Amino acid sequence: MFEPGSATGTLDTASTTEEARRISVMSEGMSGSEILRIAGEIRAMTEAGERVCNLTVGDFSPAEFRIPKFLENEIADALRRGETNYPPSYGVAALRESVRRFYERGLGLKYPASSVLVTSGSRPGIYGTYCTVVDRGDRVVFPVPSWNNNHYTYLTGGVAVPVATTRDTAFLPTRELLAPVIRGARLLSLNSPLNPTGTAFTPETLGEICDLVLEENARRRAGERPLYVLYDQVYWMLTFGETRHVDPVSLRPEMAPYTIYVDGVSKAFAATGVRVGWVVGPQDIIESMNNFLGHVGTWAPRAEQVATAKLLDAPNEVAAYARDITAGVRERLDALYDGIVAMRADGLPVDATVPMGAIYLSARFALNGKRTPDGQVLRTNDEIRRYLLKAAGFAVVPFQAFGVKEDTGWMRLSVGAVSMADIERVLPVLREAITAITAVA
Repeated sequence: MFEPGSATGTLDTASTTEEARRISVMSEGMSGSEILRIAGEIRAMTEAGERVCNLTVGDFSPAEFRIPKFLENEIADALRRGETNYPPSYGVAALRESVRRFYERGLGLKYPASSVLVTSGSRPGIYGTYCTVVDRGDRVVFPVPSWNNNHYTYLTGGVAVPVATTRDTAFLPTRELLAPVIRGARLLSLNSPLNPTGTAFTPETLGEICDLVLEENARRRAGERPLYVLYDQVYWMLTFGETRHVDPVSLRPEMAPYTIYVDGVSKAFAATGVRVGWVVGPQDIIESMNNFLGHVGTWAPRAEQVATAKLLDAPNEVAAYARDITAGVRERLDALYDGIVAMRADGLPVDATVPMGAIYLSARFALNGKRTPDGQVLRTNDEIRRYLLKAAGFAVVPFQAFGVKEDTGWMRLSVGAVSMADIERVLPVLREAITAITAVA
């Protein structure tokens, strides 16, 4: 049969019932990002002149949060000096050393520079971890909601073992939730503070999970592959109130052979476009990951690496910027939280969790089964999302984008790209939109 779009326009005589597959099985089965789909919808609205309070993107608007001026200047200086050629695949030596010192100074973690691998943002570090330790058919355990673990498991041919969490555990896994599924697993993927919920582990909860991992590895026979923990702590500098960031090796030093940290400048320094991340872990894992990622070419730009090394070795600059960005993020999260809790106090079917970290607020709009003013009955989270967007210009992401199956009204609100004026303007409009909802007779 003739294959449309073929470069040669030849007749395919091998098949008369279906056209030859044009893309790989892996690519065909890969679903696109729900967050990016929603972002495209918001972009079309704003381009058409509609006013939207955009709480969808896990990013920072430079109009609200600029990168540190120190970092900006160092990048410019590095470019002027001609730091524009390929960096070493592991990362420039100065940055690997500065990450080592940064972790020792800020987290009390002591690793050699040979345990540090620089990547073009944090995402390649997560993908590289999956590709380095997960074989086809290996079980990968991760909580839901969480970001992209389902996709990375698919890409590596692993068997996804999602563990549902609830508001009762701050949407984080516990030892009790993980114990029934951890036996024989290859990778446990954790993130704190958590995208999408903005909640963070306590020392007690994470310590008990570490004990579970250590017990499972002690149970395994000689020659049996270990269970690793991928610990994504890219938001660790963004915590609020009484919340203090905790990590596996600081709590349980015996976790060092099994823990792979993923981190970078993207969130703590509002530098998502600078593309400097890193992985810290056992040296054999780092070496193998470098061999793999070297073929992919996930190197951070050289000038940005050189500049980041200078920033991480300037603790006063880091501390000053951390105070400013944390205050700005917390002000926005608190404003949303206070506004939603005030609505709840007035009897509206909404709720929210107390902000703990990252740039996210978990909010529930329990409108499932209720009727809009134009007669639509809202049944799914996506229908609720669309109603809030249309009626209030209030743009959020349902927990379905993070692996949750149930339609219970929980959404992620992200504040990195909005101003306080945006939030103050939208809250009364949001209240009106929710008040207009009625019960189905």
